[in-house]
Amino acid sequence: MAGAQDLALPAGSGTVPTTLFGFSRAQAVAFVVLVAAIAVAPMFLYPIYLMKVMCFALFACAFNLLLGYVGLLSFGHAAYFGMGGYIGAHAAKVMGLSPELAIIAGGIVAAGLGAPFGWLAIRRAGIYFAMITLALAQMVFFFANQAPFTGGEDGIQQVPRGRLFGAISLAPDLAMYAVVAAVFLLGFLLVFRIVHSPFGQVLKAIRDNEPRAISLGYRVEHYKLLAFTLSAALSGVAGATKAIVFGIATLTDVHWSMSGEVVLMTLLGGMGTVFGPVAGALVIITMQNYLAPFGAWVTIIQGVIFVACVLAFRRGIVGELGRLLRVQL
Repeated sequence: MAGAQDLALPAGSGTVPTTLFGFSRAQAVAFVVLVAAIAVAPMFLYPIYLMKVMCFALFACAFNLLLGYVGLLSFGHAAYFGMGGYIGAHAAKVMGLSPELAIIAGGIVAAGLGAPFGWLAIRRAGIYFAMITLALAQMVFFFANQAPFTGGEDGIQQVPRGRLFGAISLAPDLAMYAVVAAVFLLGFLLVFRIVHSPFGQVLKAIRDNEPRAISLGYRVEHYKLLAFTLSAALSGVAGATKAIVFGIATLTDVHWSMSGEVVLMTLLGGMGTVFGPVAGALVIITMQNYLAPFGAWVTIIQGVIFVACVLAFRRGIVGELGRLLRVQL
């Protein structure tokens, strides 16, 4: 049986020189720049804005794990992001759990939701898979609108940030910022490790040539389901973290438009790249924050930028940058 790594490497990619933890030299430099930017950014920018960027960057990385590395386009990832937010908010406010436990609870429930949904959805491909995920997400939206613990249209408000490990107050923005940065970086590294593991190589093989992967003996349904569940879990962690940061969980995060936003972030940054979803989240959240005075025109501006990017940068921002520099990012 051919090795998964040989099966999945794209034609002409060659052998990528690696450094610590499997990063290529270019990726290692980019990661160091990312960590440095996260460290110094609060000195120049509003921490709340930066935390929002990191929450959505983690969400986009989770979505990219499914779309960029398995080739499955989900239109329902808002279900896991939003439900993770509701569970995290409920656990912190009503159950009195510490923030780290509330975030973990959001990820676990999102994984528990993603497993049966993924089991149903992966039986179809293409537009049928996308429509099934959208339909399932709409079911979650209506559940969130009616369930007593979610607060309906009011959502769960005044969620306390609490004390990390029962000792460190997260009320100060910089303390909360450090926690969000740690969650984001751990999630980012987990995604990186997944896609550069033998498991990740099989996922790429399924994306590139599923019939060949089946002929080599891989049970592709199991790989797809596990990738779907992992993506849902990380989305739930991102949603729960966002709910703790802003102290609220609402229907906005579970609405179908949120699924559209994460698709936009991933494609704009660069589908199938490690740093692309981070760049895409940064661009979209920056536009939403700094173009807010334009009101509804923000959506139109986003659409124009997306169309321009698709026409001029087919690989996304990071994908095109990597092509120009002839490196993998």
